[in-house]
Amino acid sequence: MPGENLSRDEARERAELLSVDAYEVVLDIRSAVDEAEPAEGPRTFRSVTTVRFRAAGAGTSTFADLIAPSVNAVTLNGRALDVAAVFDGARIALDGLAAENVLVVDANCAYSRTGEGLHRFVDPEDGEVYLYTQYEPADARRVYANFEQPDLKAPYRFEVTAPEGWRVWSNGAEESREAGVWRFAETAPISTYITCVVAGPYHYVTDSYTRGDLTIPLGAMCRKGLAKHFDADDVFLVTKQGFDLFHEIFDYPYPFGKYDQAFVPEYNLGAMENPGLVTFREEYIFRGKVTQASYEARANVILHEMAHMWFGDLVTMKWWDDLWLKESFADFMGSFGLVEATRFDQAWITFANRRKSWAYRADQLPSTHPITADIRDLEDAKLNFDGITYAKGASVLKQLVAYVGREAFLEGARRYFKANAYGNTTLDDLLSVLAEVSGRDMAQWSRAWLQTAGVNALTPVITYDAGGRVTELAVVQEGDELRPHRVAVGLYRLESDGTLVRYARADADVSGARTVVTELAGTERPDLVLVNDEDLTYCKIRFDEGSLETLRAHLGDLTDPLARALSWSALWNLTRDGLMPARDFVSLVLAHAGRESDVGVLQMLHTQALASVTHYAAPAWREQGGRELAAGALHELRVAEPGSEHQLTWARFFAASAASEGDFQLLLGLLEGSARIDGLEVDQELRWDFLLPLAAHGAVDEAVLAAELARDDTASGKRHQVRCLAARPSQAVKDQAWAAVVESDALSNALAEATIAGMQQSSQRGLLAGYAGRYFEVIERVWADRSIQIAMDVVRGLYPSLQSDSVTLEATDAWLSAHPSAPPALRRLVLESRDDLARALAAQRCDATAGN
Repeated sequence: MPGENLSRDEARERAELLSVDAYEVVLDIRSAVDEAEPAEGPRTFRSVTTVRFRAAGAGTSTFADLIAPSVNAVTLNGRALDVAAVFDGARIALDGLAAENVLVVDANCAYSRTGEGLHRFVDPEDGEVYLYTQYEPADARRVYANFEQPDLKAPYRFEVTAPEGWRVWSNGAEESREAGVWRFAETAPISTYITCVVAGPYHYVTDSYTRGDLTIPLGAMCRKGLAKHFDADDVFLVTKQGFDLFHEIFDYPYPFGKYDQAFVPEYNLGAMENPGLVTFREEYIFRGKVTQASYEARANVILHEMAHMWFGDLVTMKWWDDLWLKESFADFMGSFGLVEATRFDQAWITFANRRKSWAYRADQLPSTHPITADIRDLEDAKLNFDGITYAKGASVLKQLVAYVGREAFLEGARRYFKANAYGNTTLDDLLSVLAEVSGRDMAQWSRAWLQTAGVNALTPVITYDAGGRVTELAVVQEGDELRPHRVAVGLYRLESDGTLVRYARADADVSGARTVVTELAGTERPDLVLVNDEDLTYCKIRFDEGSLETLRAHLGDLTDPLARALSWSALWNLTRDGLMPARDFVSLVLAHAGRESDVGVLQMLHTQALASVTHYAAPAWREQGGRELAAGALHELRVAEPGSEHQLTWARFFAASAASEGDFQLLLGLLEGSARIDGLEVDQELRWDFLLPLAAHGAVDEAVLAAELARDDTASGKRHQVRCLAARPSQAVKDQAWAAVVESDALSNALAEATIAGMQQSSQRGLLAGYAGRYFEVIERVWADRSIQIAMDVVRGLYPSLQSDSVTLEATDAWLSAHPSAPPALRRLVLESRDDLARALAAQRCDATAGN
């Protein structure tokens, strides 16, 4: 497969031929601070790589990977190669290999503005330049020549020549620095995609972790402009709690020496598990007041990335088919670690409400796939960092813990690490050790849960005797693949004090189409039956009619927060599936969300309620639904405890749902100080939250936004301003935004994302209608010409989902029919957007029926 892509077959052939002994990578990044931009072409840095490797047979041929504007020299075993003959812009052809080989590549590589490779960021606040690398799945080749696939691991030594006054970090510990040259210790054998360099005038804080004889130096860094907001002590607290837990349960000491955590600008991901130097998006440094849900989310990511030091870095999948071997485990371990080791001991509620929501959506798309996916090439791999690989995989692991037992699961992990340390594995390697420790048939479990796609729905069916007692309670399972589920079935009743509490519970192994839960026969009639109580398995919950009526009237009276979260999740799935009218879900939120104690669940309900009105409500009711949401949000904002995180959450929701002139006047008053809500502090981040809907409805102009940027002249402020500018209700504004992201590559990844988000306003369907046809005309060109990250953002973000009618659906089908040979990854993105639109249209029909 030519070009920048790499197929699984090519990787397999190369792995059979080569073994890599060592890399020495020398980078000169002093050009990062040159004031003048190059006269032509991208800004570049010098990269010199020496690779020592062995070949299975003398005289054989292979290739190395490198994406660079130019190559100065290529030397193989002391022999200079003709650069023009061997380098095609993405690969270096290597012929006539010896048994032992030394490859030296001297190249000029390009700094990135898209978050891929070596990203260069200029801070608008003080003009300082910051660099960091991001590679997964295959962008290390944008920084140095290599064999870019996960199963060709090797030790690395990095040397970096940096501008005066900078600091530099890499995976290994710093060995020396003099005259601007930084040298780092050799790493353990790791894959290319988790090597890393961070450089610039970062604010850096240190600490250390000690356990017995083991001491791990800790560091945390951010841009200087964010230093005043950086709560490094809390980052270190969670880090130490994570190390305590993972050392205890994994029985394998952290293997990579020091542990730095870098919070970096314009990051495409949440974080990346580079051993010894984890990178995070800097939005995890909070510039204003946030809720505990935000701190919990950050702590989850910290523990997720730390779990990768074992699941992914120490033991790595051979190819991206088994991406789940690291991501599902890390996703599970993030929540597991929060509950076991930190103050966020209710994290399974967040998992049930947020992570599983992501998984359920992904598992019902036409692109759904087994957890162990069929990844043909790197483009497939890029798209496979999805809700199946992360959240469904983690949900299945939670089910596995219930299936084999906690201790057997952890003992399997311990043996897995010790047997495969610094190596690469496949699914069979994990299953064999789990079968060994549990005595369970893991092959059967794997076939059901890892090697098939789709989500099951579990519905209770109950019969009663004349006295109202349960004669039989059965669980009916639906889905293309009927799987074994370990579930708890909870029975709830309304008490005299008005609360809804559980009075009976039974564990059951659900299999096949119908399973009778015999333990519950003879119990008194329940007001609510909750299948999958305590969230042990991965499924969509359905309700019998009596339970659904109970929830309509008493959901807020349900005392157990996890049971409430599960009920809300089930009701949302009913809405998405077109089985409950969107207006009914909105009514449930308005009736009961004000009593929701878990602020993370509340935030999710706000997101879902807005989506209900925007996408799933019948067009004739949409405007009324929006007004009802805004009115309900304002009521809850006024009655919320002053200064509480619930008050802050309702304030943000009120801004997002603002629908009338009165709403906009209140937002303006809160911004200007002429209006006040007791306890509500309108800090800088909340100011931008208020300005976005005001800009979208024409209540503030460009001058107001410019003044706000002057007040907040930071990188974050610039992103907010760009989003607000693109949100203004003007055809000229929309044309400018379209041109900025489709016809030009001048914007960085962060500003392109902000422009797309600002452009797509649900209140501006008429203004956006003209772009539907243009979208289908440009997406192939965008896919071919732009980096895959930017192309994904454009194809997903500019799909005309707000034109929710059959015409848009037909235009999508026409494009798919006319472009059968379009890149599979591009077709997947369009198919997913089409499915979301078709689902929205079905939900609108359901809602329209309710309105008649």
